[in-house]
Amino acid sequence: MQEPEKMIGPEKMSKADNPPISAITIVGGGTAGWMTAALLSKLFTRGYTIRLVESDDIGTIGVGEATIPAIRTYNTLAGVDTAEMIRATKATFKLGIEFVNWRDIGSSYIHGFGKIGQDNLWLHTHQLWLKLAQMGEARHFDHYALNCVAARLNRFAEPDGRTPGSPLADIDYAFHFDAGLFAAHLRKLSEARGVERIEGRIGTVVRNGETGFVEQVVLADGRTVGGDLFIDCSGMRGLLIGDALGVGYEDWNRWLLCDRALAVPCENAPVLTPYTRSTAHGAGWQWRIPLQHRIGNGLVYSGDAIGDDDAARLLLGNLDGKPLKDPMPVRFRPGKRQRAWDRNVVAIGLSSGFLEPLESTSIHLIQTAIFRLIALFPGRAFNPADIAEYNRQTDFEYADIRDFIIAHYKVTDREDTPFWAYLKHMDVPDSLAERIDLFRASARFFMHHKAELFREESWVQVLIGQGLPMQYDPMVDMLPDDEVRAFLADIEDVIDDTANRMPGHADYIRRIVDPRPVAPPRPAMQFGGISHTVRFQDVRAAGPTT
Repeated sequence: MQEPEKMIGPEKMSKADNPPISAITIVGGGTAGWMTAALLSKLFTRGYTIRLVESDDIGTIGVGEATIPAIRTYNTLAGVDTAEMIRATKATFKLGIEFVNWRDIGSSYIHGFGKIGQDNLWLHTHQLWLKLAQMGEARHFDHYALNCVAARLNRFAEPDGRTPGSPLADIDYAFHFDAGLFAAHLRKLSEARGVERIEGRIGTVVRNGETGFVEQVVLADGRTVGGDLFIDCSGMRGLLIGDALGVGYEDWNRWLLCDRALAVPCENAPVLTPYTRSTAHGAGWQWRIPLQHRIGNGLVYSGDAIGDDDAARLLLGNLDGKPLKDPMPVRFRPGKRQRAWDRNVVAIGLSSGFLEPLESTSIHLIQTAIFRLIALFPGRAFNPADIAEYNRQTDFEYADIRDFIIAHYKVTDREDTPFWAYLKHMDVPDSLAERIDLFRASARFFMHHKAELFREESWVQVLIGQGLPMQYDPMVDMLPDDEVRAFLADIEDVIDDTANRMPGHADYIRRIVDPRPVAPPRPAMQFGGISHTVRFQDVRAAGPTT
């Protein structure tokens, strides 16, 4: 009898070679620590012990945090109910970011989430707009995106898919919330799922003499906390990744001059705006984040360009209302760890790097780090290939966001201070220079990698808003000028009509807090088809919305 053929393939690995992790220790609480605990405890329901060590003596800034739309994915996966979160964190909705004084003093544009206008064949709205702009006939680019128009009107609605042709189907949004309250809300969810919180300040870190792995942390009172996997959420200090393991830091200060911040909450303004505001000053910029109960403010600045006392006076002199606390100082180094994962330690949050919050990416970087860890979750063997892949993805993500932030400083007409003059004329990373050159030549944009965070709509709004001189796609000249004018006029009409039918932002929030359900608005106009071009169909006869 013939013997069966031996199977050819990878060598079989037993669990003994790579036993599963059982104990996960998170060092540090705050937004990073509790986001990590909440998601891991939701997904890892069997076989894992999750502990979080934090000290009540170590405070957080917590004056208001802005997010981007991807936060909704995190909330869904972590089992965070949106209405409960809005009530617990004093949250508001966010349609985008207004940039004031960035192109030049007195300028303003909005980087809005969601779609811009409607395509005409393969030509995007901004290509047609650029032709009219060169003819001196175009209105401000904000008029062609629903998120931007609704933000200016202080209106808000969630996406409504009942009419796919309506711009309301493509609206996108994120949240503003009190970061401290968000962490507290996630702590409540995490502890209900079995996460053990250990209060105490860490004194020393014990490492294995042969492997260099972290074996336990020793608290100031002598208690010890062990683990198989340690997640460093200890903030900029990097207690494990930096202090204990000695992983170095890549500094990006030559492109990002700001290295300090002051944060302060103030009394609320009469109007609850559904967008973040970033106002450029002579040596940095000021954020404004509206919450239900107050406004979060901060000044991000270069310590070489303005003194701390002058920075505080500048911040306090540009608030909507009375400050509720003294400004809290924060010092940072723009850049990232050389490795976010080393041995059995993964750095998440500020311990892995810092990029100024100009585009509200701080929480997003926490979120994607957790997702990446789950996708590459190790066994006790800590396979070097998994670690290397994690670090490759982290490096790409940081560089990608870095380039987008640098573009706000590089593309500007401002030279009114040494700070702005340096930034306008500085050399930038090749990856950014190539993208700017392509956009300048033809206003074309191409994704280089599927993992890029900011898509075409984001780059278009920022580069146009910042005033980059550019030519439109020559294919636009296929269309008669009158057709271009009519097409863009239709876009304006549809977006203006839809935005004006949306509920007021404050009313929308109020009905969630009460709570009472809010019916989505019925769009008055929708996209339709006329001739060979994509046009808008006027259906104003539909009547008013609820």
